[in-house]
Formats: sequence, structure tokens, C-alpha cells
Amino acid sequence: MVLTGAGVSAESGIPTFRDAGGLWEGHDVMDVATPEGWARNPSLVLEFYNQRRKKAIEVEPNKGHQIIAELEKSFKVTVITQNVDNLHERAGSTHVVHLHGTLFESRSSVDETLVYPITGWEIKEGELCGLGSQLRPNIVWFGEPVYKMEEAIDFASHADIFLVVGTSMQVYPAASLIQYTRPSTRKIVVDPKKPEYFFSDVEFIEERAGLGMEKVRSLLLS
Repeated sequence: MVLTGAGVSAESGIPTFRDAGGLWEGHDVMDVATPEGWARNPSLVLEFYNQRRKKAIEVEPNKGHQIIAELEKSFKVTVITQNVDNLHERAGSTHVVHLHGTLFESRSSVDETLVYPITGWEIKEGELCGLGSQLRPNIVWFGEPVYKMEEAIDFASHADIFLVVGTSMQVYPAASLIQYTRPSTRKIVVDPKKPEYFFSDVEFIEERAGLGMEKVRSLLLS
């Protein structure tokens, strides 16, 4: 199992809000990534995610994404990602679970089970679901339940190797997944900033995603 975060996509040119003081392109996260922000100003939220979607289409998967995909040649790989872009899929990963939703789906704003694929980069004002409500991004915002967490816990509890790439392990509930692994599970974390306190049985590679994944590949295939 590979748990990935924003640090993987950052090397493709997608900025992370935690590196910008809690701002995404000048917007407070509470205005663009909460149900309350959506209720206050849906036009702003739609435009914000339209621009993120447009950016995600323009960039390319990087070495980190590519090596994770290449590992499928030697292992049964499940990618659990906190990212909402589709760079893992574009790199060739075939089993990707998006914990926080995906930019490339919209959903009803009154029934979360009504989900639609997005062609292109826009959700427009006036685009409605089958129940007649405005479509919103199919993104898990702050304060909303992470629906796929149980699925991710199941993968973590059965993993022989638990690999973490490009996440600070500070965003919950995803950060708790390592606690569901078995004692025998090999645990490897790739991140340039090693936390002061961490699990003693973790192999830590202090590198960015691309270079770190080159080292992981050598470790796992040697």
C-alpha cells in the first residue's frame, strides 16, 4: 500500500496549501474548502476548483508518480492518495483510492451519492444534478466525512509493505492509517522533513518524492 500526499504532486507544479500559510492561491481554506464557504459563495468555490482542475490538466506526472506505477510490475500495489488530481492514474497506476475525492468528478449538492464525471475543466453555475440542485466538486471538504476511510484501513491492515510518500502525516484521519498496519509490516516513509517524533520501526528516507522513490525502488527490488 502506498499512501501519498501533496508532496508527490508538488514536483509536478501543483502547490500545497500548507506551504503557503493555509492559503490556496490567496484564498483562505475556510472560504473554498468547507461546506460553510460553499453556502456563502458557491461562485467563488466553483471558480477556485475550476482553476485547480485546469492546472491539473496542464501538468504532467513526475518521477515519483511514475516509479509508484512501475512498482506494479513487481508488487500488487494499492495507492491511497489524499490528492485530488489524477496524476497517479495518468502515470499508469491502476488501483487508486482517492480519500479526499477527485477534481474530475462533480456531485449533487443535496445527495452525495449522485456523482458525475467532468469532461473538460469547468463546473458551471446552473449545471444541475438529477434532483435539480447545483453541481459541486466531488471533494471532501474540511468538516465532511471521509467516506473511503474504512476501505483504506482494510488495505493498511493487510499490507506487507506500507509506503508513505509526500505527506506530513499530520492530516487526519489519513495520518492514522499507519497505526492499522501489522507489526510485521515493513514501513517506509519518504519525506524531506523528518518529524521530531515518529514510530521506531519506520525506515525514513529524507528526500523529496522523486529522488526518494528512486531509493525506495532500489530497496524493494534489491
